[in-house]
Amino acid sequence: HVQLVESGGGSVQPGGSLNLSCLALWFPYDVNNRMGWFRQAPGKKREAVATIQPFGDRKYYTDSFKGRFTISQDDAKNIITLQMDNLKDEDTATYYCAADLVTDEPSLLETQYYYWGQGTQVTVS
Repeated sequence: HVQLVESGGGSVQPGGSLNLSCLALWFPYDVNNRMGWFRQAPGKKREAVATIQPFGDRKYYTDSFKGRFTISQDDAKNIITLQMDNLKDEDTATYYCAADLVTDEPSLLETQYYYWGQGTQVTVS
């Protein structure tokens, strides 16, 4: 079955950068799919960060992350990354990768994703 494995989290000082990766195992890339990054800070609801259409050019970001975070995919299409620059204390959260096979329309709605990774912790302090 599909597995999503995140990596790249860690501790960084404000203003620093991190690059998160999501490896999609057993993922049928020959069908429509979409992938995204979400995060959940302590005591807060999970929120969308960015979404990508792996076989297309469309990428969407929650407004608050535009200009600082960049979602991308590798040529093999089974890894998506989230480059995070100019990190702030409030970016401290667990970051989750998500995927869906219903459609390739990117979405920032977490209810539209079926597969989720275990998350990777990002701490900015």
